[in-house]
Amino acid sequence: MSPGADGKARRFVVPASLARAPLDRSLRTLLGDASWGQVRRLIQTGKVALDGVRVLEPTLPVRQDQVLEIVHAAPRPDRQLLPNDVILFADTHVVVANKPSGISTVPFEPSERDTFDQLVARLLSRRESSRRGPLGIVHRLDKETSGVLVFARTLAAKRELKNQFRFHTVKRRYVAIAHGSLESCTLSSRLVEDRGDGMRGSTDNPTLGRAATTHVRALEGLRGATLVECRLETGRTHQIRIHLAEAGHPVVGERVYVRDHRGPLIRAPRVMLHAAELGFEHPATRRPMHFESAPPEDLGELLRELRR
Repeated sequence: MSPGADGKARRFVVPASLARAPLDRSLRTLLGDASWGQVRRLIQTGKVALDGVRVLEPTLPVRQDQVLEIVHAAPRPDRQLLPNDVILFADTHVVVANKPSGISTVPFEPSERDTFDQLVARLLSRRESSRRGPLGIVHRLDKETSGVLVFARTLAAKRELKNQFRFHTVKRRYVAIAHGSLESCTLSSRLVEDRGDGMRGSTDNPTLGRAATTHVRALEGLRGATLVECRLETGRTHQIRIHLAEAGHPVVGERVYVRDHRGPLIRAPRVMLHAAELGFEHPATRRPMHFESAPPEDLGELLRELRR
């Protein structure tokens, strides 16, 4: 039976086994008969509360003994709004913004709403008197990845920024928590969309895929993990996640690229990857632009726990 089939409210107490697990995974486990799509739809339409407070974020970590309740009669929430400080810089050519985790950069399906580009455009419309078209997509961050990214506001700016990404002149620095003890290194391979088992990954065939290089610097040894800094020489889809996983050190919170991992996995509410720094040349003025974003609280909380 689907979670909404009988229309009744359902209540659960979060057990110790689900402490710090993402809300969507916890709810799916507790329901036992719901799909990922059903669970996320319940959360995003405002039907789920933790300790009486409605929660709209599927990847929010839950705590032991919290009361998790599904209230089918709850009204849909107002359209989501971002805080003003999400926008780090905006002019008539570009917008630089700090993306939270749990929000897609752009829609993957025509029906997807409240993606980050849409939310930033909505915030800009409240701040500015003149109306503008949709934001131009220059690069993306995975849904669970937080951090800084840039949008274009004109076709000329989009074209120029894409060229900077194509010729690898954009400075991108990420921080991540990786499983195990990892030393500084450079990871290079050719990435393909399907390595033969339906997953993205590396190939030894020099005629296939696209070259990818990730420079990794170990910052701090942790309990069962390493805090690392990753600088991208190229920017392929899931590049950091794939390279670290194939090196035997998947990002903590990884649920896709862990199939070959043989060691214990540290529980985390999401993939612990954050885009901490972005540098580029302004597409119109040619002025160097540089932005940094501090890791969010969920990453910081896990760091503190792994330092004990």
